[in-house]
Amino acid sequence: MNYTVTDFRMENIGRGRVIFYLLMFFAMMGWGASWVHVKYLSGYMQIHEIIFYRYLITAVSMIPVLFAMKIPFKISLKEVLYISIASVIMIVYTWLFIAGTKLGTAGLGGAFVTTLIPIMTFVLSAALGRKKISLTDTSALILGAIGVLTILNIWSFDARDIFRLENLYFVTAALSWAVLTIFGGGITRRVNPMSYSFYLYLIVAIIEGLFLTDFNTHITKLNSAVYINIFMLAIISTTFATSVYFTGAKKIGADKASSFTFLVPFSAIGLSALFLGEEISFGMIIGTIMALGAVKILNKKRY
Repeated sequence: MNYTVTDFRMENIGRGRVIFYLLMFFAMMGWGASWVHVKYLSGYMQIHEIIFYRYLITAVSMIPVLFAMKIPFKISLKEVLYISIASVIMIVYTWLFIAGTKLGTAGLGGAFVTTLIPIMTFVLSAALGRKKISLTDTSALILGAIGVLTILNIWSFDARDIFRLENLYFVTAALSWAVLTIFGGGITRRVNPMSYSFYLYLIVAIIEGLFLTDFNTHITKLNSAVYINIFMLAIISTTFATSVYFTGAKKIGADKASSFTFLVPFSAIGLSALFLGEEISFGMIIGTIMALGAVKILNKKRY
């Protein structure tokens, strides 16, 4: 069989796309793994220390990435102000997400929060008049609500299990991220998403370092597993995952890139069971599938 130059190029494009899909898969695994890393780190470090080290390392590691991708660092003073506000919201979200994971399980948090965020974002956007809710959307929201309640095992009707403090943390974490998504959407229309992420992480680290973190933990006396987890949380779960995702949005389209995020709750559940020995309930799996189905319906007309 004779190959033309065009055939050779198409074959290379096909291989390149397969490789990129694999990178997207591992990026989503990295996002899901963040819950596992945080659960482990919360046993050795204070919450604000985890936030500080995570985002400081992330911001530093993003510098060569931005240079390599030829993304400008320059932003206006007004944009710095807006990103600073977003950074405060980011700190609130991260504190809640870590606090909930510390008290509860990483698998529950990963499934609950990552499915609740897009649903809450849709509802908030509708409340602000940015979206109109159709009959299909209403049905999807009901399906999502049932899915979320199933994840929380509400059908056991045990108030002690349903109204636990960690569940409150997870709900407010999802709400704060939904607010951040809507607020940050206005910024990323003017600033490259990678530049926005870099300054968001950098300003979070600065605020944490100057005002919120006590640094009571002797960082030099911790075991090597703590260092591995903090670097994995920063480099793999944040820098690598964020860079691949935003690159994917350009290369394969925002709709296909966003579909990969459906892997995140399942990776959080699976990795929590594998590395933390957490139990996976049937209700958690079914509820996650129902909630993700709702998210898919709600987002099908976005792109």
